[in-house]
Amino acid sequence: MSILNSITKSRVWRSFFRHGWPDNPLDRSLIMTTNVFFHLHPVKVNLKSIKATYSLGLGILTVASFISLALTGIMLMFYYVPSVERAFPDIVALQNSVPFGQLFRNMHRWGAHLMVLTCVLHMARVFYTGAYKPPREFNWVIGVVLLILTLGASFTGYLLPWDQLAYWAITVGTSIASYEPVMGALIKKILLGGPEVGQASLTRFYGLHIMVIPALLFLLISLHMWRVRKDGGLAANDLDVAPAEDAQK
Repeated sequence: MSILNSITKSRVWRSFFRHGWPDNPLDRSLIMTTNVFFHLHPVKVNLKSIKATYSLGLGILTVASFISLALTGIMLMFYYVPSVERAFPDIVALQNSVPFGQLFRNMHRWGAHLMVLTCVLHMARVFYTGAYKPPREFNWVIGVVLLILTLGASFTGYLLPWDQLAYWAITVGTSIASYEPVMGALIKKILLGGPEVGQASLTRFYGLHIMVIPALLFLLISLHMWRVRKDGGLAANDLDVAPAEDAQK
């Protein structure tokens, strides 16, 4: 115990842990307020919102997929050059010559499919449980934007292998976008950088895929999680529900 006491009372220990052992209300509250992971959670939540069967962990799965995609994407960037001459050979070399290259590429591809799936299911769960209702309307709008960005990330990554499937899929996809009545032609020109799929298209899709969309996703996911905390969790607060129940009685 003397060794333990000497460690816990040392300046190094106190620089990390600014409170005592949580055996009293003050130190317990300090643990919550000084720990960023604990502080992310709301002060009070509805009991049903912490049940696993209520949220099914779909929001957490979506965030975990995003983190996995970021990590595997960084690894793939070391072996990929966004050039029409080198893109496809780099993908082939990545799968056949780089140690664990095919594993990382498959993790990235299937992780993208998983993120789209869990994001859609998360939105459906929020809608059918009424978790978008006041005071959560703003967070619902953020969620819709996140869904659009998730689909955009999946779409922009489709061209990067530069194979026949990717080439013609992007050709058809951007052609469909051009039929948008107001800005269709401009949208197609911005995406392709020219009249047809080429080097400019690959460069733009690569820039959107690795920089623009991930940065927006990171910022909006952070704001989304912060709003969940500020709004009192994943479901209605007990204080919000109580007056309605009293009125019915």
